[in-house]
Amino acid sequence: MAVQNYENIDINSDVTTTRTLLHEVIPVTGTILSGAYGTWPDDTNIKNYSHGMFQSVYDYPYLSSSANHIFDLTVGFDESSPLSSSAATQNSKKINLYNQFSQVLLGYTGSTTDGVRKFESDLTLDGTGTMKDIFIVSFARLLTKDQVKKGTFSLTLGTGSWASPFAGTKTLYDVSASNTGETTNTFGGDYGVLFQSGSSVAHGVLFYQAGIAVISSSIFGGVTQFNSASAGYQTVAQTLQTSSISGACDVLRRRVQNLSYNNTTEINSKIYFCRVPHNKFNYSSNPTYVSGSKIRVKEVATDSPVAYITTVGLYNSANELMATAKLSEPLRKDPSNELILRVRLDY
Repeated sequence: MAVQNYENIDINSDVTTTRTLLHEVIPVTGTILSGAYGTWPDDTNIKNYSHGMFQSVYDYPYLSSSANHIFDLTVGFDESSPLSSSAATQNSKKINLYNQFSQVLLGYTGSTTDGVRKFESDLTLDGTGTMKDIFIVSFARLLTKDQVKKGTFSLTLGTGSWASPFAGTKTLYDVSASNTGETTNTFGGDYGVLFQSGSSVAHGVLFYQAGIAVISSSIFGGVTQFNSASAGYQTVAQTLQTSSISGACDVLRRRVQNLSYNNTTEINSKIYFCRVPHNKFNYSSNPTYVSGSKIRVKEVATDSPVAYITTVGLYNSANELMATAKLSEPLRKDPSNELILRVRLDY
């Protein structure tokens, strides 16, 4: 019976770490947001809550066990916005949502009265620094994974009349993020400015690690019939001021034509190079390797021993087994050859 052997791993020369980024394309068509399941605004894949502060969008009727959460929608405005007044519907909630996302994504500073950094003052998007009235799209971690891949975000919104919302469209991209719109000095991580396709006009920002898109209402600035006839063909400002949060999100959903981005899954790996020298591991510890105190694979005593490696075990300093790795096929080992087995642990 062969004695079990161990081969030491040099932490400096036999171990390395790597990082792999995997990406998936996440396409969301406008029909999923409005019309695929039921009649707008009572789509069965849209979940509204009693608190009325946001609504959730699913890829299937949300009561179904196979439904997947895609993202949440909400709206907000700053207390200094012209839309803010005691007569505005859910005024305090809209202000609180605006401040909440400002705090989470931008953090605090001493430059404002309440110590909260604001979207309109800290992110100069269109040259005037006005971003006081916003739509917020918070993507589900299920789809976003670790972050949104930079330069892949695209959002097409209808800017036509209420009857024909896609008679005119505007598309927002973060394609310029790697040049002028990217920063790393915010609490929300890196963000990219969302520019209108074919121009330098910006209408929002995308926080990559947080998976949150902040869309300025200015993208609908020229739309006179943003809301329905039953609401009196309101502009986007009137809708944000007089409609409930869920009602404003319903109107936005009807104007989303397409949305897509690539997610990112980060896989960190530690790689161990397990070296098998020529004079070790030539005997198997399997009890069936010997019969009557003789090695089965040897015909005569002068034959070289032969073993087949099928498994690699990683042990700690106390020789306690910590991990095992199975080979895809047995590898022949005898005194005439050496092997280096690459074992990767992903986490």
